[in-house]
Amino acid sequence: MSPKNVRAFRRSLLRWYRRDGRDLPWRGTRDAYAILVSEFMLQQTQVATVIPYFNAWLRRFLDFASLARASENHVLHAWQGLGYYARARNLHATARAVVDRHRGRFPRSVEQMQQLPGIGKYTAHAVASFAFNQPAPIVETNTGRVLARILNFRRPIDQTAGQKALWQHAAAFVPKRSARIYNSALMDLGALVCLPRRPRCGVCPVKKFCRAINPKTLPVRKFRPRTKRLTEKHAFVVRQGKILLEQSAARWRGMWILPPLRTSAANQQPIYKSIFPFTNHRVALNVYARSWRKIDKHSQRWLRIDSLDSIPIPSAHRRAMRHLLSEATAATSRRQRSSES
Repeated sequence: MSPKNVRAFRRSLLRWYRRDGRDLPWRGTRDAYAILVSEFMLQQTQVATVIPYFNAWLRRFLDFASLARASENHVLHAWQGLGYYARARNLHATARAVVDRHRGRFPRSVEQMQQLPGIGKYTAHAVASFAFNQPAPIVETNTGRVLARILNFRRPIDQTAGQKALWQHAAAFVPKRSARIYNSALMDLGALVCLPRRPRCGVCPVKKFCRAINPKTLPVRKFRPRTKRLTEKHAFVVRQGKILLEQSAARWRGMWILPPLRTSAANQQPIYKSIFPFTNHRVALNVYARSWRKIDKHSQRWLRIDSLDSIPIPSAHRRAMRHLLSEATAATSRRQRSSES
């Protein structure tokens, strides 16, 4: 696209954005901390889900210093429900690095940002653009799709060569000034109009610039990972107002889960079953009633049932606990009524 058409493209895009762009809480600030929090939360999570978490997080952890002082337990508890908990650990580690290495001030250099935990090229460019208004291109799901269609870009964007070329094209589009507004507009166009399966080409404000012959086929990806199916078996053990939980050392490291069953549950029916997604997996969670004589003191604890709200527990296991504890309470009430009658 010629420089003249690029400028015309930006003007059309920004006119539409001023009228139809989204009003999001992190767009009302230039604070690098708040913007970084939003970027970590938005990775693989929808905007509508993130908004209440973002607002609650900033009330709980005001800045890098307060997050750096927090325990991992408190950080994971605040994050629970968002999933992909490595993001929370990386954000926590970044806050500590900013305090220790940069005296609490987030670096303005993209190169320095990428030396911090969990911050890759996209996140560094996003913070540089949205917090510091630097002319940094951003390529993520929405902007990548828009650019691939505008340019009829046919190279696979999930391969190194295609990804590099798309970033180069993005850099040619981003303006020297007002990059923050331009990048926000490009993201919103992808989120609201240039949709993955049903692009709204009829109302697209930049359709006259679009070279895509069949927008639904873009962007091109070489690999589409298959969903793997897993079955995970866990135990439900309660006694005297307490429940047995295990602190995970694997997927949900640091969080509390129902103890994994390491022996066969043959010929026994689960008392609870659910299915939840995890990255490219579809996990069947099966829970079995168990009695527990000996616990692993290194990783397992008897925890008071009335303290569960203050403990970091992944959503799938929290739902299972709530259901089973509710069922146990109802069964106890039924037995009491039966004995009284």
